[in-house]
Amino acid sequence: MSIDGQDDLDGLMAAGAAVAEARDEMAKHAKPGISTRDLDEIGRQVLARHGARSAPKLAYGFPGTTCISVNDELAHGIPSTRKLRDGDLVNIDVSAELNGYWADSGSSHPVGSISTRHAMLLRATRRALCDGMAQARAGNLLRNVGRAVERRARRSGFGLVRGLCGHGVGRHIHEPPNVLNYYDKRLQTRLHEGLVITIEPFLTTGAEVFEEADDGWTLKTPDGTRGAQFEHTLVITKGEPIIVTASRQAAAATTSNHSGQA
Repeated sequence: MSIDGQDDLDGLMAAGAAVAEARDEMAKHAKPGISTRDLDEIGRQVLARHGARSAPKLAYGFPGTTCISVNDELAHGIPSTRKLRDGDLVNIDVSAELNGYWADSGSSHPVGSISTRHAMLLRATRRALCDGMAQARAGNLLRNVGRAVERRARRSGFGLVRGLCGHGVGRHIHEPPNVLNYYDKRLQTRLHEGLVITIEPFLTTGAEVFEEADDGWTLKTPDGTRGAQFEHTLVITKGEPIIVTASRQAAAATTSNHSGQA
């Protein structure tokens, strides 16, 4: 979607606040011994307090409130009785609808003590998101977002899953345009002020493709290599984007700085 004014921005920020709080609260509890179903229940309770509804459940009938993916699972992992173990990587992906506005965010986290290589993977993936967001300005070509993400992945020595990408969001969970995580010179789309998109790089310790698990939902690496993902919903402006799904204090500062400018 493209926002039309302050009311749209306020609606998006409210949805983003619900998503961000659920994501962050779940991350606090992502410790050895907790089941992914229990983590999902934490997210459900936070969204319910905000009056928000699970986007994957609402839009696609997903069998969980949030998507929780572990180790070689890249996305759409189904919450279950599986317990997190020391050394795991867990991705928490929360998306929700609130009063007609949709927001989407994800983050990957260490469970207990992880290897240096996996810590580097998390750091590189987070930086890839930051690099992509730095290119997300009105007038810039959308393909430059993908170029920034791809450069970070290559320089860091990690695999980049090209088949998974960001997307438009706002009036539904998935809208045009696709936000690729690699450079495609054929793409001529320019970002415009008010456009709402997600950026979500997927980096791995090896694989650059994915496959669907037998459950019909989970996307995973075919070779068992581990992956990480970080994602924000943001609104394009002439300067730095408004990060809709920032943690609450950061979101409050961003809203104040942009009040009346949307």
